[in-house]
Amino acid sequence: MPALFNEPPATRAWTRKLLVSYAPDWIITLALAAITLALDPVHGFRRQFSLADTSLHYTFAVHERIPDYALYLIAILSPVILQALINFFTIRSWWDLHNGLLGLILGLSMTGSITQFTKLTVGRPRPDLLDRCQPIPGSVDPVFGLSNATICTTPIGSALMLDGFRSFPSGHSSLSFAGLGFLAFYLAGKLHLFDHRGYAAKAWVSLVPFAGAALVAISRTMDNRHHWQDVLVGSILGTVVSYFTYRQYYPSLASEVSHRPYAPRITQEDMTIHHLRTSSHHSYADHPTAVDVVRSGPLEGTVLRTGPGPLRDVWRDDLNNEETTALQPNALVREGIPLDDVV
Repeated sequence: MPALFNEPPATRAWTRKLLVSYAPDWIITLALAAITLALDPVHGFRRQFSLADTSLHYTFAVHERIPDYALYLIAILSPVILQALINFFTIRSWWDLHNGLLGLILGLSMTGSITQFTKLTVGRPRPDLLDRCQPIPGSVDPVFGLSNATICTTPIGSALMLDGFRSFPSGHSSLSFAGLGFLAFYLAGKLHLFDHRGYAAKAWVSLVPFAGAALVAISRTMDNRHHWQDVLVGSILGTVVSYFTYRQYYPSLASEVSHRPYAPRITQEDMTIHHLRTSSHHSYADHPTAVDVVRSGPLEGTVLRTGPGPLRDVWRDDLNNEETTALQPNALVREGIPLDDVV
């Protein structure tokens, strides 16, 4: 297929501009990750509970099936490595490697911060709370009320008790579905899962990461760390956020170029200077085609964004359109055209 344009070699300034276009994304990503870590030692809300609630009578599992370090290996490190390998064996694109890593980390940091904030504000007791708490012998619920953490013999400020009120939602579930979910969408895009050909093998391969995430989520109920509602909501949260972040940097899975990353956000002037194809009448909306792929230059192998530009330009265009519309009737009257004749 012939090249769509002849792109001059990338200059140092051009490369710097491309890298800077992603700076806000990385800043937000790292800030969210920092917020998640900073909130960990915070004393969150502790919801009242009933000593008669059998869903809180489970045994505290000293050794978890999937401890935190294993979660990080499964939800973070494995998608990073696998996406790099998939990139190497498929399109071998630096922009794809970058977009995949950025989308993955952004999804994880967004999911982690939402999960952490929700845990601290909801304060739901874990199924093993009473085993952590070790209530004072002979304790009973108030006649017209519920018990609270003051009946526990375990120090209220201990890490064991702080963690005992962070059941909703499940962090293991949300993070595993955020990381492995992004990997699943990444795989589906590379395999063109929705190309209307109906290959069962592609469907199974794309779903393998979700199966791994589901096993992590199920293990949390086996270890008595979470109620089933916590696991379900955490899994949905991770899946939704992972798809949201995937679509920030990749076309729709139904696109014929779903295996390609979006090009960086660059201005119309930059696109003109570097002879990028920008046709005002062409708009692929949500389904770009092979025609929209850059064939050479610093953006080689990426899909051009032909949607609206920066918000300030969109707002200005809307304002101009409103002003033009408002002036049209007066202009017609000046031309002697009756408004009743205008359809």
